[in-house]
Amino acid sequence: MVYAYSIGATLLAYLLGSLSFAVIVSKLMGLSDPRSYGSKNPGATNVLRSGSKPAAIATLLLDGLKGWLPVVLVKWFGADYGLGDGTVAAVGFAAFLGHLYPVFFQFKGGKGVATAAGVLLGVSWILGLATLATWVIIAFFSRYSSLASLVSAAFAPLYYLFGDREAWYVDKAILVVMFAISALLVYRHRENISKLLKGTESKLGSGKKG
Repeated sequence: MVYAYSIGATLLAYLLGSLSFAVIVSKLMGLSDPRSYGSKNPGATNVLRSGSKPAAIATLLLDGLKGWLPVVLVKWFGADYGLGDGTVAAVGFAAFLGHLYPVFFQFKGGKGVATAAGVLLGVSWILGLATLATWVIIAFFSRYSSLASLVSAAFAPLYYLFGDREAWYVDKAILVVMFAISALLVYRHRENISKLLKGTESKLGSGKKG
């Protein structure tokens, strides 16, 4: 029965992650589909190129929420159903994969930065804030959202390891998922990495859609 609960929670987390809020919010606010302009990535950074900051902020928060919610629900209520850190890791990864490969949107999703941040905040608010602070610092000085995301992805699992026995106890399943999420974030940013190396990557605030 425990396995059934764990599988059910993981499936629900994937379905929640599959809600592409960049597309949903843009449609509700009468904006163009973010997959039709800019980087064509259904994420908050590309929605910002529409010129609507409220839409971008809503997308960012909702994409983060769908990573955070499954994790904290299992942490808060999972013990009553025999669910532990293994299921915490599974639902976090499932929500992240849902964003990358959403079943409701032909498996064509975003890069997963906000959803990954939500997962980290769910695992530990300290871990999440440390990773978000890293993103803000790199983005502020470089003006590159992609570079900030890549650096944050690299540091997140290291922060988790460094906090062992000080802020939390490292769980192997969660650690493996963090490394997997980081690897997928790098993979999803492969075009950005190429542009960064060529010096053609767009900077934050560089302009609205054409």
